[in-house]
Order: sequence, then C-alpha cells, then structure tokens
Amino acid sequence: MSHPLDKGWNKKAPPLQGRGLGWGLSIERIQWLQKRAAEMRRNPTEPEKRLWRHLSNSQLAGHKFRRQAVIGPFIADFLCPQSGLIVEVDGDTHDGTKDRLRDDWLGEHGYHVVRVTNLDVMANIEGVMRVIASAVNAAPSRWNSPHPNPSPEGEGLEIVAR
Repeated sequence: MSHPLDKGWNKKAPPLQGRGLGWGLSIERIQWLQKRAAEMRRNPTEPEKRLWRHLSNSQLAGHKFRRQAVIGPFIADFLCPQSGLIVEVDGDTHDGTKDRLRDDWLGEHGYHVVRVTNLDVMANIEGVMRVIASAVNAAPSRWNSPHPNPSPEGEGLEIVAR
C-alpha cells in the first residue's frame, strides 16, 4: 500500500518522475531536504530572522524571496526565484572550501550567490540590504524569456459548453 503523500511515485522509477527537476536525487533525499528546510524555517537564527523581516512580503523593490529553499542537494537561506539570487547568511561554522564548491554548483545551474555574515546582518542591515538590492537588480529576470517547452497551440484554451 502506498503512502497518501507519495502521489503515485514509484521508488524504483527514475528520480525525475513526477518531481520537477529532480536533480538526480532519490525521493527519500528530496523528502529529507524538504523536512530539514521546514525545520530551519521554524527555527531560524537571529540574523536570519532579522534579514527575513527586510526581505519578506516583497519589500525589496517588489522582489519575492523564499526562506530555506531546496535547490538540488542544497538548502539556500534565501532565494529570489525570479532573479536566481541566493542570499546566504554565514556564521562562524561555514567552511570556505565547501562554500566555494556549493557556489560553483549553484552557478552552473543558473544561480548567483551573495554571502553576508551574521555580524553584518546584526550590525549593518542597511549595508546588507544595499548589497542584496544591487545584486537582485543586476540579475536578469529568469521569467522574461519564453518557456523552453511551451504547450501546444490552443491547449488549455478549450471552452466548455454549459
């Protein structure tokens, strides 16, 4: 018997079945990442709370941000999907080598990462917001171009007679 949340996914099927991009990850790994991201949204650090107060509700020039967004095998602190901008708030525990590898992977997949420190967020939020605003305004909109796989002409336009 299948779990009610599996929506017909088959664990033996390729990772892309019914999962959007999939990123080549197993269903279990995607579910774990989503669960971990939800936990991180429920228990943000103080700098993340402060930055979210400035990014939420499209306050930054109308740009929408998401918190703890799952992108491939990673969880981004903040993501502006329209510009592909990721904002990472780094504490004392960040590993520069791992961060560079992560940033390179994200860059190869069309994302740009801006890193700010906990100290910057807590002591200079105005400066942090200027840096983020500059980066988001410099990034091209990912939604201005036509969809790479448009639906066939007329599909979805049927008029239902009543």
